[in-house]
Amino acid sequence: MFRKTLLDLAGRGALKPLPVTLSLLPIRSRSTSATDHHHTELARERSKTVTSFYNQSGIDISAEKASVRLTPTTMLYSGRSQDGSHILKSARYLHKELPVRISHRIKGFRSLPFIIGCNPTILHVHELYIRAFQKLSEFPPISDHETESQYCKLLRQLLDDHKDVVTQLAEGLRESRKHIQDEKVISYFLDKTLTSRLGIRMLATHHLALHEERPDFVGIICTRLWPKKIIEKWVDFARRLCEHKYGNAPRVRINGHVAARFPFIPMPLDYILPELLKNSMRATMESHIDTPYNVPDISITIANNDIDFIIRISDRGGGIPHDHLERVMDYHFTTAETSTQDPRINPIFGNMVDMVNSGQSGPMHGFGFGLPTSRAYAEYLGGSLCIQSLQGIGTDVYLRLKHIDGREESFRI
Repeated sequence: MFRKTLLDLAGRGALKPLPVTLSLLPIRSRSTSATDHHHTELARERSKTVTSFYNQSGIDISAEKASVRLTPTTMLYSGRSQDGSHILKSARYLHKELPVRISHRIKGFRSLPFIIGCNPTILHVHELYIRAFQKLSEFPPISDHETESQYCKLLRQLLDDHKDVVTQLAEGLRESRKHIQDEKVISYFLDKTLTSRLGIRMLATHHLALHEERPDFVGIICTRLWPKKIIEKWVDFARRLCEHKYGNAPRVRINGHVAARFPFIPMPLDYILPELLKNSMRATMESHIDTPYNVPDISITIANNDIDFIIRISDRGGGIPHDHLERVMDYHFTTAETSTQDPRINPIFGNMVDMVNSGQSGPMHGFGFGLPTSRAYAEYLGGSLCIQSLQGIGTDVYLRLKHIDGREESFRI
């Protein structure tokens, strides 16, 4: 197993090419003992290369440092200056902070059970984090706008390199499923890895967005976010997918504080809302498979107060079965595969959600990552995601998120 892992790593470039003198080409003039010695030395060299790649001292040192999380309010009010100094300050913060956060995640990969950590897909993600750490920690101090511009190029490259990490983690852990003995260990690892990834992407994207001039925006923070408008955007998206798959889609009614506006960050909503809407629409259509052109509406209620805001999504999709209710928040638990076996449902578009939405909310449908990831994101933002199911009728999902300028202390990114 270990030899196979080494070969996998070598094939993906994790191991540096060995000198020609260490090649495995047969040398006929050598004695058997000399050849054996040669193979032993080669094995040691390869082992040393692997060890030096995975166990870099810089990672250990960085992982001992505490992360410095910012409140969105701090990001909002430090995100503007006449002379552009706010951009240099933001870059210097990231230059110091990102290696620390990434080293913490590498430490998380090291803590995985060995047989799971050796999965090639999981190893690939592990390597991505190590390479990101190397590139970020080796970047020179940011002293001027020219250096900052180069740093932005690096950030864009890393954001692109890591865009499929959620998909790869889901696939790798599904491949390793039979070796998972303690679900809590994996759930903890995923909660920490996915929420840390969200935080890193928000910080990096915020810095890049500081270079842009957009009305009502400071970086990624919208100063007058309108929940109704964001909900409508994702309703349209989910309805198009639903119509593609089922031939029809439920109508959606939005009520409550529909005119509410306040400062907030759209990005986490762009991850969570499509997942919740896809679940409601799928449940609605599949519980009314005999009457696909006469399905009940989905109702969305917005409630806003001084401390937080709540988005409730109510459907008439039959509710969640009693024996599933306790597990819907577990990673890799999904009813999607069994629920789409009806021949009247077009199977060609079974994974349409994943393909179309991979850049936004990730590979949720069919992987069983949608609800647990959305819950982890909500809790990372100081809120919650709760489900109330009326078996036989439908389901209410409550997404509660704290204001960034409310009466209580805001969350930190």
